[in-house]
Formats: sequence, structure tokens, C-alpha cells
Amino acid sequence: MQVKYLFLLAFTLTLNHSALAEDIDVMTGDATREAYAQPLPVLPETDRLTFFKGRNLVRQSWVIPPSENPNIAGLGPLYNRISCIACHPGNGRGFAPNTANEPMRSMLVRLSLPGSNAQSGPLPHPAYGDQLNEHGAPGVAGEGRAQVTYTEKFVLLSAGEKVALRTPTLSFVDLAYGELPANIMTSARIAPALYGLGLLEAVPDAVIVAQTLIQKPTGIKGRVNQVWDIVQGKTVIGRFGWKANMPNLRQQIAGAFVGDMGITSQLFPTENCTPVQTACAKSTSVGSPELSAEQLNQTEFYHLALAAPLSRQAADANTREVLKHGADLFVKAQCSACHVQELKTGEFPRLPILSNRTIHPYTDMLLHDMGESLADHRPDYLATGQEWRTPPLWGIGLAKKVEPNAGFMHDGRARNIIEAILWHGGEAAKSASIVKTMPSNDRAALLSFIDSL
Repeated sequence: MQVKYLFLLAFTLTLNHSALAEDIDVMTGDATREAYAQPLPVLPETDRLTFFKGRNLVRQSWVIPPSENPNIAGLGPLYNRISCIACHPGNGRGFAPNTANEPMRSMLVRLSLPGSNAQSGPLPHPAYGDQLNEHGAPGVAGEGRAQVTYTEKFVLLSAGEKVALRTPTLSFVDLAYGELPANIMTSARIAPALYGLGLLEAVPDAVIVAQTLIQKPTGIKGRVNQVWDIVQGKTVIGRFGWKANMPNLRQQIAGAFVGDMGITSQLFPTENCTPVQTACAKSTSVGSPELSAEQLNQTEFYHLALAAPLSRQAADANTREVLKHGADLFVKAQCSACHVQELKTGEFPRLPILSNRTIHPYTDMLLHDMGESLADHRPDYLATGQEWRTPPLWGIGLAKKVEPNAGFMHDGRARNIIEAILWHGGEAAKSASIVKTMPSNDRAALLSFIDSL
């Protein structure tokens, strides 16, 4: 009885979908294809110029140096894409290729060898580093290409409906610096959505840690990752990335600039060349660093000030009742144990309007064991190969409107929400089973609720 009481105390009372007390001045009611690109409504006019400068940098197509405009040069010598928005279409989710011959337009592959380092986390491959870069500047060979193929299996739902689940397999071709060893660890990742990240950064560490204690009586075992903060020079709680392997937005952004586009910054001043890549090391650079401190500040501010979408309430009474029923089922299926509806932000001097807010992101920001079927077998700091950070669900119902190809789960294997739910294993296996065996009307109500977020 005590376990049941604690579970209900923690989750049930917060999920009346028709009565969410959302902070509408830090969320957007835009439900168009631009829903993920809106500034916080309460953002002061004095800050909007910085916001739009940051937006320009996120949408900027960078060029390989030398260039007449050094402000947009710095791409390469090795890179995956030429802009942030290329991987995060509309600031939304990326997607996986559907066939082996389709390029990874908004997806990348992490690489590492067994072992770890307290500061860098996974050990990079000596020739390819920690990420495969497909493209190279003139005279620099791209590292190679990753291909995805799928095998399909069918899951039978309670009313006899069949859902096709696709299991991805990675392979590599056109490798320029030698074959990958048998013990190579790989992880395919689609780009995550960018909106609402400032509010998540404003959530204090203590609130995140508290979720681990709330979950214990339920049998859910969320835990924090511990990662290296470059600026502070110490280990801190991880909160961003598919495995919560980044401590803050600034480091996440700088890491993406150098990892995805080869653009150096104050945080990562070294080009992404390994010792064996001699042509890469000799390639022209626009300066050190290539991304100025002002540009990094503007890009970070843009991410901090992006609004998350408001949940979309139904106009008619019947649909509102369906959504309320779906919200109740969300709790009964224990989805809310990890996709926690309500969190509190703390004092946040860098953007004070984010301070002391009650937000509804549907995440606990913790790592969870998601089972063998979703495992990439690549540890990242404390995260095991089976652990993944709970992604926020706010705004998820607009994903396909912003990008019709948007994928779900870390590698985009799920093409829609029901596929994503059925892939849940490990700690979430019970929830997936409950959804699988629900009456079809209940399952439809649950999916409608998630779609309304």
C-alpha cells in the first residue's frame, strides 16, 4: 500500500490534462511548421536582437576557408553537414535513412573503443576519433560513410492490429583511414529537437536528483550521469544528449560545432583531425578559434530563449474527454514515472525570465535501462550501453508537421509514437506491455493525449 500511495502522490495529481497550469509567457501557442522556432513570448525586446543573431548562426550555411567573409568560414577540414539546421530541421527531430543508399542527412555515428577517460568519456578511435565525418575539405578525404539496413518484425496488439518494428544494422563503406577493428563501439543518433532547452537548463541539479528518490518505491531506477564540465574543470551532472553526456547547452553547442562541422571554439579549440589524418592537419583554417566568443554566446542565447509549444486543448467536449482519458491512461501505464509532467526551475541569472517556473516537459532528465533491444553497447561516462536519457515529450505532437520525416527513439528507428512505445524495454517493458494489451479505444485515447502535448 505504501508503494502505491507514493506512486499516486508523485504522479497522478499532476496529470489532469484539461487543467494544466502552464506558464504561457514562456511557451508558444504556435502550432505551424514554425512552432519550434519561436522566442519566449516574454523575452524582453532588448534581448531579441541577440536571439535573432543566434537564429541566423543556427541557420547559417558555413563555408570552407579561405573566404571573403571570415565570419561564416571555418567549415571542416572534416564535417558532416554545413549548418545546424541541416541536422535539426525546423529546430525539430532528425530522422534515419530508410535504405542503405540514402545519406544520413540528420544523423551521425559515434565511435569509441572499450575504456573511458574521466574528462573525455568514451575513448576515441585513434584514426577516426569519436565521430564519423563523411565529408572533407578539398584535399582532405572524408572518413567514410555509415549505412543503415533494417530487418522487420511484427507486434500483434490486443485487437489484432499489426505494428511493424524495424531493427537497424550499421555497416561502413569507403573508409579512408583503414578498417574499423572488431572491438569498435558504435552508436547511431538522430539529431534531437532544440526547443525548450533553456527551461531544462534552468532546472536545478537537486530537482533532478530528487526524481531518483521519488521513483525508487515504484521500481523505476533512474539515475544521473556524471560528466566533465570543461569551463568548471570538474565532474558535474549530465543533462543534455541522448545519454545525458553533456553538462550544459554551451558545451553541447560547442561540441556540435566542432564534431559536426569542424568549427573550433573557445571550449573546443582543436580541429577534429586525428594524428594519422595528415592532410586534415595541414588544411587551411580561418583562425583559432573559428567561432568567436560573441557567436558562441549568441548561439547559446538562441537555444536558451526558444519556447516550447503549449499543449493543444480540444475545442469540443467529446475530444476533451478523450484527452482526459488518455492522460489517465498515461499514468496507469506508468509512462509518467519517467516522462514526469511537472518540474520546477530555480534561480537562473543568465536569463532571469526562466527562473522559478513550473514547467511541463514530460521528462525526468535521468538515465534509464531501456533493455537489450535498444542497446548500442557503447558506454558514455556512467551511462551503460542500455541506458538512455528520458527525452522530453512536450511539443512531440507537432514533430511531423515541422518535419514530415521526423523519427523517434535515439536512432530514429520508430516512425511514429506507437512504434516508439513498443520499443520500450528494460525498466519500461511493463509500460509497453500495458499499452500493447489495452483495448484499442484506450490505446487511441492514449496516443491522442501524447499527440496533444
